[in-house]
Amino acid sequence: MENWKNKLYFGDNLYILRKYVSDESIDLIYLDPPFNSNATYNVLFQEKSGEKSTAQITAFEDTWQWSQESEFAYQEIIRESPKTLADLMQAFRMFLGQTDMMAYLTMMAQRLNELQRTLKSTGSIYLHFGPTASHYLKLLLDEVFGLENFANEIVWERFNFHADAHRWGRLHDVILYYAKDRTKTNFITQRRSYGESYISSHFKKDQNGRLYRLDNALAAGQGSAKTFFGKVLEPPSGTHWRWSQENIDMLIGEGLIVLTRTGRPSVKRYLDNMPGHSIGDVWTDIPEINSQVQERLGYPTQKPEVLLERIILASSNEGDLILDPFRDCGTTIAVAEKLHRRWIGIDITHLAITLMRHRLNNTFGKELSQFEIIGQPKDL
Repeated sequence: MENWKNKLYFGDNLYILRKYVSDESIDLIYLDPPFNSNATYNVLFQEKSGEKSTAQITAFEDTWQWSQESEFAYQEIIRESPKTLADLMQAFRMFLGQTDMMAYLTMMAQRLNELQRTLKSTGSIYLHFGPTASHYLKLLLDEVFGLENFANEIVWERFNFHADAHRWGRLHDVILYYAKDRTKTNFITQRRSYGESYISSHFKKDQNGRLYRLDNALAAGQGSAKTFFGKVLEPPSGTHWRWSQENIDMLIGEGLIVLTRTGRPSVKRYLDNMPGHSIGDVWTDIPEINSQVQERLGYPTQKPEVLLERIILASSNEGDLILDPFRDCGTTIAVAEKLHRRWIGIDITHLAITLMRHRLNNTFGKELSQFEIIGQPKDL
């Protein structure tokens, strides 16, 4: 751990994963693999001359179009993968044929297999994508990680409004969250502050001006009677009082239990002691990158740092190892560095590696952790 250097790898992530990333070494994987039938949309870096990157064009053509490479990859899956995955890929091919979508799924199947291998038993993976291929990718994840290890389908509302002709406006991305083993996975509930409208409608002030609300003193499941203010009270059928008699007496002594007009006990919850709303699987509070945001790099599919902060804080601890095999413009890596995680990033174009290096140096300066770039060409 003390001698660890963070790593940026230049090359095909399948090759890098197989050669450099060991079994059960990764705590958290986030990947945002580009998908669009228009390859030009995905060629996101330009040379200084303004021309598109030839290397990246080649990479995307290999990804989106069925080719001899796709056939070789498909046959490797059929030959070397577990039978259930091979059967699923054969079913995909029977349905889709030798199409761009089939090429994409073949590429993803190989990589998901490797990513599952690299995850620790306590680890998690978040796969981020739009709706075009979501139904196919979920089937792949179910097979590779197991139905029992599916945790959430997260919906991220990217736009406030986006009109599409002849259909409902597409406003969201999907993030599928799977664990390596749901019985062991590391997850920390994330919360957000209460809104002003919620506070004004649910809270009132006590004599000292502190905001509080009254909460139910009952929980499901039949329980015994308890004494409140010298009176023995039976809980309603099918419920029980939330606390032991000892804790009830303590809460009464602190002035935190009161009797309502109906004579039923309630507990005072003070706003300054409440952690906030737990965050569910629909995220509407994170705006996409726009032209006014300081972190904007001009990269069309750049994700906001707060999105990655939420994921990394929920599914890792300081010192854990984060992997992003499709680095986008390095948001995962930048946030991992900010939150004191170790990290590995992989990209297939030297332009992306250069952007990431500059982003890290400009953001963190002398505070930047040691890292090395592996595989980047040194000359023509």
